[in-house]
Amino acid sequence: MKLPNVVQELIKAQNIFDSEAYANLFTKAGVAHDEGRTHTGRKEVQKWIAEANEKYKSVIQPVEYTQTGNKGILTANVSGTFPGSPAVMKFNFEINEGLIQSLKITG
Repeated sequence: MKLPNVVQELIKAQNIFDSEAYANLFTKAGVAHDEGRTHTGRKEVQKWIAEANEKYKSVIQPVEYTQTGNKGILTANVSGTFPGSPAVMKFNFEINEGLIQSLKITG
């Protein structure tokens, strides 16, 4: 499966629980939507993913990726210490100049 570099790097950062590397894949004003909350900017994204990593220890195994224009959807098996693990989740990306402008994670 061919993944954009930024998506490959996000998976890599998530799977080694590197919240700083994860956040640096977002544009300065990038937004992450997860569990009904919105996190705007690299600092907020880093805080959110660090807390999520501590709580859930989630790892991502890609299953499928589709892209139309600058929008992509990664379907992945996600496992960790959360209820219902493992789960199939969708990562809805909007990519701008090689960085993530928006990420929405849905179950």
